[in-house]
Amino acid sequence: MIRAGVVGASGLAGGDLIRLITQHPDLELTFLGGSSHVGRRPAELHPGLRQDLGLTVEPVTEEVADRVDVLFLATPAPVSADLAALLADRVPAIVDLSGAFRIRTPELHDRWYPKVQRRPDLAERFVYGVPELLGDRLKDAALISLPGCYATALTLGLAPLTLGLGLDLGTVLVDGKSGSSGGGLQLRTSELHALRNGAIAPYSPTGHRHAAEASDFLAREGRGSIGSLSMSAYGVSHVRGLLTSTYVFPAGPVDQRELHRAYLRFYKGHRFVRVRRHNETLIPVPDPQAVLGSNYCDVTVLHDPEADRIVVLAALDNLVKGAAGQAVQAANLRFGLPEESGLTMQPVMPA
Repeated sequence: MIRAGVVGASGLAGGDLIRLITQHPDLELTFLGGSSHVGRRPAELHPGLRQDLGLTVEPVTEEVADRVDVLFLATPAPVSADLAALLADRVPAIVDLSGAFRIRTPELHDRWYPKVQRRPDLAERFVYGVPELLGDRLKDAALISLPGCYATALTLGLAPLTLGLGLDLGTVLVDGKSGSSGGGLQLRTSELHALRNGAIAPYSPTGHRHAAEASDFLAREGRGSIGSLSMSAYGVSHVRGLLTSTYVFPAGPVDQRELHRAYLRFYKGHRFVRVRRHNETLIPVPDPQAVLGSNYCDVTVLHDPEADRIVVLAALDNLVKGAAGQAVQAANLRFGLPEESGLTMQPVMPA
């Protein structure tokens, strides 16, 4: 068994990590770390987790390196940066779910994460953890930086155009909508039920750090180019799930059928990305409801001949494929396990 530890065990992503690890055939949960709930059991923090694991939340020290083979950091970015500096050369594998090491370019990182001071050498060592796009690099990675939830949808949605077809995309505009769990467990007035329920809240209308992260990654890895990528983000009254609607204005003509075929070719053999036709089910897809509780990302590509634009829709569960599930998927690749180990659960619908 591969010994796994979770730091940030009291958070939403931490809870989903505990849930997934305890049902994984090859992972054994051996450590729970945190600072604000030391001494508490998982069942006290997450009412759905009733299994007695014999573990309580502990402070994180260097000694954790003797108890784990892989350490998942479901912590705020400044905390992850500090823990990575402490443990990077002691723990065999670290999977960081925060934004501390997602953006490689120093100037761009400082713009979007001005309060996160990280060791420059560590920033170069972290591998960006999109299993479908960088799976071969994850197999030998000691340090993995998981993409943000929006960035996961964005990169999976755009990769067939840039990494696959090598298109020059020009202007890319993104409309992102996410449920309240994307904000974690911080108590903010705008998140109160009386204000959030039924709302469509433009909380980041002129830019989002996940778009900067996706742009930084695609600029490094893509064969094509992106002139500019900007995003407006909205909070909706769902708890789980997000949808990105990406509008691409390509330099040359495109064909709807060839676009769909290109996406099917690109994701052939990648079971967690489902390329779908918009009208193939009883409800239009992609829809976050159709992936809740699962590690799937549903993607649809369309051509709008009136405006000569490509429309890419991507939906996922932000706590699973956008966080804990993708973290386990990356760890599976790192330790030579089947990519789907512990992640074969089907979506729950209606939710």
